Amino acid sequence: MKSLRLVALGPFLAFTVSAQTLGQAEAFWKARRYQDANNEFRALVARYPKNPDYRVRWGRMYLEHWQPNIASDLFKEALEIKADHAGALLGLALVAAENFEGQGEALARKALEADPKLLEAQELLARIALEDNNNRKATEEANKALAIDPASVEGKAILATIDLLADKKDTSWDPHSARGYETIGHFFVLNRRYEEGIQYYRKALELDPQLYTARSELGINLMRLGQDVEAFKQLENCYNAGFQDYATVNSLKLIDSYKNFVEFKTPRTILKVQKKEAELLRLYFEPEMERILTTYERKYKIKLDRPVQVEVYPDHEDFAVRTLGVPGLGALGVTFGYVLAMDSPSGRPPGQFHWASTLWHEMSHVFTLTGTGSRVPRWFTEGLAVHEETAVNPEWGDRISPMVLKAIKDKKLLPVTELDRGFVHPTEAAQVIVSYFQGGRICDYINEKWGWDTLLAMLHDFGAGEETAAVIRKELKIETEEFDKRFFAFVEGDTKKQVDHFEQYSGGMKLISELAKSKAYEAIIKEGEKIQDWYPDYVEDNNLYEILAKAYLETNNKPAAMAELERYVKIGGRNPETIKKLAKMLVEAGRKKDAADVLARLNYIYPLDNEAHQLLGSFWLEQGNASGAMREFRAVVAHNPIDPAEAHYDLARALNSNHQPDQAKDELFTALEAAPGYRPAQRLLLELTADKK
Repeated sequence: MKSLRLVALGPFLAFTVSAQTLGQAEAFWKARRYQDANNEFRALVARYPKNPDYRVRWGRMYLEHWQPNIASDLFKEALEIKADHAGALLGLALVAAENFEGQGEALARKALEADPKLLEAQELLARIALEDNNNRKATEEANKALAIDPASVEGKAILATIDLLADKKDTSWDPHSARGYETIGHFFVLNRRYEEGIQYYRKALELDPQLYTARSELGINLMRLGQDVEAFKQLENCYNAGFQDYATVNSLKLIDSYKNFVEFKTPRTILKVQKKEAELLRLYFEPEMERILTTYERKYKIKLDRPVQVEVYPDHEDFAVRTLGVPGLGALGVTFGYVLAMDSPSGRPPGQFHWASTLWHEMSHVFTLTGTGSRVPRWFTEGLAVHEETAVNPEWGDRISPMVLKAIKDKKLLPVTELDRGFVHPTEAAQVIVSYFQGGRICDYINEKWGWDTLLAMLHDFGAGEETAAVIRKELKIETEEFDKRFFAFVEGDTKKQVDHFEQYSGGMKLISELAKSKAYEAIIKEGEKIQDWYPDYVEDNNLYEILAKAYLETNNKPAAMAELERYVKIGGRNPETIKKLAKMLVEAGRKKDAADVLARLNYIYPLDNEAHQLLGSFWLEQGNASGAMREFRAVVAHNPIDPAEAHYDLARALNSNHQPDQAKDELFTALEAAPGYRPAQRLLLELTADKK
């Protein structure tokens, strides 16, 4: 939690203890002697339990000291004493705003109702509006702040930011203050203009070298761009000065952990992977990165001027630290210019994460941000990224979730001009997921009705600084209200069966769950076949496809079970065990090529399954795909094989099939080092040696 600018003791505080006692608490706080200040505030509250003001000030100290949960509790206690306490409402608004929660605006407005001259609440409203990419509203709110206090630093900074983001460098609202430049830096970073944001944090520190909130942000954003040496120095400076918030401490730990990572470089890519899984993941990530770059350079008509760096984190907490302060995070990947970070396939339970889909999503941001100078609105860059997930393969991308269906039914999709708000300040957790869906479907819709060139033209317009309404009017020749009307009708028509039957589907699945307890497989099949077309997108845990397949198998209808599982993988099912089960069933049915195609899907979902690699390698070797077999057997070798001799022998067979006998012999020697009596390796080595003679 970043520390926040302290509100001055305003007229709403009615203190009933001596100024010296309160002054001592405030003095300790200002000196960052937080324990001493804490003791003073505790004594004040104990002595005057009915005075809400002390709880509010105590809460603000905790908020500055990176403990928002304790701060929230104190603000709520103050509101129990005085329901309309302006300072307590403001405190809760600040907590919500720092976490990009949607209720921040409503709480700030309640604080202003209680105290119309509460400057910080008015400034917060301006800040929230600009975070939502609503320049008109942000301007209005900032001007209201200046009406309360013409010297409002935050009000000036908001107005300056609007000008600067629009490339008006000679703004009349330059705040000429450290706090003001820190605010400007925040907004440039929020708009993914990291290099410019870094410059404003530097300007803030030139004016106030002890503004550690800005110094920490400077370090974190240098780290985001891969400038780890200076990032570490800036963050260490904060830490040594006693500024030890979560972001600073954990970013330092993360930089220190980089000694456990290795980098693989090509002319166009940098892959940064944890050592333990580096050789395995490199086999799949590097070629996929190259494929993406080739595809996107053609699609977006952009030639990148430097390599793209992909960082892969097996520990999700490390990834979370890497992405601190990013609103609307899908929690799988994030892009910082030419650097992107993402979870490793090993960082999540098998089947819950399609790493290739995430990689295509994040790398599209590199092109949309580069092509527009990071001036593209959040909804459009995220929408294009979601569109790209299924453009590369219809099986990829997230399926329509129950939360999305509910939002469509309840007509909670946002107008396109307000869609950024759904990412930055969601009113509920589901709204972020719904906004990703909506952005993606908008781009699907435009691509279908107007074509890809129209999407590129819109991207160009956003790069020129035009806003959403103007771009839609220019490129689609309709007003945004008409666009919303048509798009909502499109989505409702496209999802009508699922929305209309969702309750019936849910009821049917509940019945099926009960039937499964008594192993009533015939009844499961009867009920399942009745509802299976009502929600085909659901492929998560306890999905109908896997349940029906089991019921078919239990009733000796193997062809029906196999057909059900084929539907499952083609709609986007990702359970590795289920995919392997289908592959084995296809082999038994004499369909080895189809089995190989099914197993190949796992490389994009969970490439850490040695059994799957071994099976796929064998299938491809039989089918004459030597290069594919080589990669699969290399994957087994790279991932702690149970039988190293067999793993190296299999790789030798593939190398030999690919006319690489010398490399094959090297693998055979390695196999025999692991198991000197391993006869298959001995025989192949003799054959290769005889051929050489």
